[in-house]
Amino acid sequence: MDKLLDRMMIASRYILAVFYLGLAAALAAYAVKFGFKVWKFASTILIEQDDNQILLGMLYLVDSALVASLVAMVAISSYDSLVSKLTDETSSKEISWVTNLDPGNLKLKVALAIIAISSIHLLQKFMNVDSLDDRTLMWGVIIHMCFVVGALVLGYLDRMQAQTKLIAKGGKAG
Repeated sequence: MDKLLDRMMIASRYILAVFYLGLAAALAAYAVKFGFKVWKFASTILIEQDDNQILLGMLYLVDSALVASLVAMVAISSYDSLVSKLTDETSSKEISWVTNLDPGNLKLKVALAIIAISSIHLLQKFMNVDSLDDRTLMWGVIIHMCFVVGALVLGYLDRMQAQTKLIAKGGKAG
């Protein structure tokens, strides 16, 4: 009975594939929307006179690319580490970066991507500072700083964990 339960628990990881396929489908839909935004941006750039509006439009596109990268990174690396390894002879070079993403590394990359996205949103607010109240700007900065502090704490904890593993193996922490 225990063996059957063990096999069922191990096989249940394939349920996660549904979530990763869902993320891939959402990413495809987001790519279509992104294409429309690029088209809209490109069709109005020659008409648009205000450099700030052009910059805001480009920042929005950069923000969209960062969000898409974040979704792809989480879906691919999580699938690789939790469901099934993504390795074969023909595509090993294409996905070699996946093997370098352990859960701690992935958390840091996600945190840094969130900070980059938050920075872009904050910059967009600063570029429209005349149309926003102080409370909106203050909360934007506070939320951004929460992301920054959270990433610093994650980085510190990851470093402590790495040093602990090194010491446990008989190495010297540095």
